[in-house]
Amino acid sequence: MKNTTRSTSVTPRRPWRRRWVAAAAALLIASAASAQVLEVATDGSPAGLDPHVVPAFNTVLINKNIYEGLTAIDKDLKVVPSLATSWTISKDGLSYRFKLKPGVKFHNGKALSAADVVASLNRIRDSKTGSPYASRLSMVKEILADKGEVVINLNTASLPLVGQLEALAIVPAESVANAADLQKNPMGTGPFKFDKWVTDAYVGLVKNPDYHMAGLPKLAGVKFNIVPEASTRQAGMANGTYQFFPSVDAVTINTLARAPGVITTKVPDLGYSLVGLNVSKPPFDNPKVREALNYALNRHEIVRGVYLGRASIAAPLPAVLTEWAVPYAELPCYQSSPDKARALLKEAGVATPLAITINVLPNPVAKDTAEIVQAQLEKGGFKVTLLAQEIGKFVADWRASNFTAFVSLNGGGIDPDDYFYRTFYTGSSTNVFKYSNPEIDKLLDAGRAATNKVERKKIYDTVQKTLACQGPIAFLANGDLFTAMRSNVKDFAPISTRSLVYLRQTTLEK
Repeated sequence: MKNTTRSTSVTPRRPWRRRWVAAAAALLIASAASAQVLEVATDGSPAGLDPHVVPAFNTVLINKNIYEGLTAIDKDLKVVPSLATSWTISKDGLSYRFKLKPGVKFHNGKALSAADVVASLNRIRDSKTGSPYASRLSMVKEILADKGEVVINLNTASLPLVGQLEALAIVPAESVANAADLQKNPMGTGPFKFDKWVTDAYVGLVKNPDYHMAGLPKLAGVKFNIVPEASTRQAGMANGTYQFFPSVDAVTINTLARAPGVITTKVPDLGYSLVGLNVSKPPFDNPKVREALNYALNRHEIVRGVYLGRASIAAPLPAVLTEWAVPYAELPCYQSSPDKARALLKEAGVATPLAITINVLPNPVAKDTAEIVQAQLEKGGFKVTLLAQEIGKFVADWRASNFTAFVSLNGGGIDPDDYFYRTFYTGSSTNVFKYSNPEIDKLLDAGRAATNKVERKKIYDTVQKTLACQGPIAFLANGDLFTAMRSNVKDFAPISTRSLVYLRQTTLEK
């Protein structure tokens, strides 16, 4: 009887317990589904995480998920609102007023204010910061907070300003006062928050639960695994260790495209490979030597050998910018001729073979490019030593103009001014080449201020033709921009700027 009584008293509670257990299990499953971290494979460590100081690709790759600007560039390369919901421009083009998006919080919970924007942009402008982004604000007279809005007053008109603000990260005003902390502990408004940086292993980001875009991000986090060996990245993608591999080289993408469970995407790349030249010291202070180097190059060989044909020859502006780019066929020094190169070196009065050292960015594409460049230049009268450097040293020497030449990769912009002004204007923020040409300066000032597109096109055509053969950069190739993903990675959209901003909408299916 006792056993029967116990059985009778327990039986009515069993359905409730089953429902409770089922509900708990469902919650655990839902929690597990939402707690998905995307495993990303990258080829190297970031060179610090300060968004105003470090422009290296592996830094920007991470920071675009942590930080935002007043504006943004979408997948169609259009300027769209971001932290600013709208803006107005005065009739004379000298004053811009930005209305900030309400309800935006930094990752520490502090509400975004106009004072934060002013402090961030003024830090970039401050020469003590040494920001490579400073030239985007070189026309600025003052930046003010006014009734909760941001006012940017200019000394001269600048049509590209709104688009260029996309690259200028907004940080809390107190972070400006303690700027050294930004290198290791970034603080932004983006979809993901900085969590951990394990040197030479990974950088971990976690979901920002207070993100200002409803329902985003969908991932619980993003882990940027630092995997220097290409074969390891490739194997990890094939076996599922990694789920996402941005900026894949042409050799690897061909293999991954055949791997089960892997999908690949392709968009034109605004970035390019280059040989950078320091024109402040011999031998590249001589324009004829710079021209000789261009004639010694065979860009078609670089496209075939490094990119397996999956690239286009780079002119001063990439061909994807169809409204602006001068075709490379119109540039005389793009007709490869080692004989012409040696003749120009003779005219320059230098002894041949001319010995030069080229610093090499620690990147697979840059390394492969440097080896082909070395062989080509030696046919044209140069004797080339390649200097492999780790990323911190390479960036430090680049910033200090401590090089004779380098092979690297560089990003582009959607407007000619965004790239040309900061790179070639005398004394500008990324003019590490020490290039100074009064005629180019005059043209760039005119191009920035002009409001008529036909007029701007004429100006930038002249700039491109002037820079192509005797400028401080030998432009090499614009590779296609490949991304590899496991097939359960959904809703990511690649952008020609290389930004991973659309990780905010990405999901992982079980």
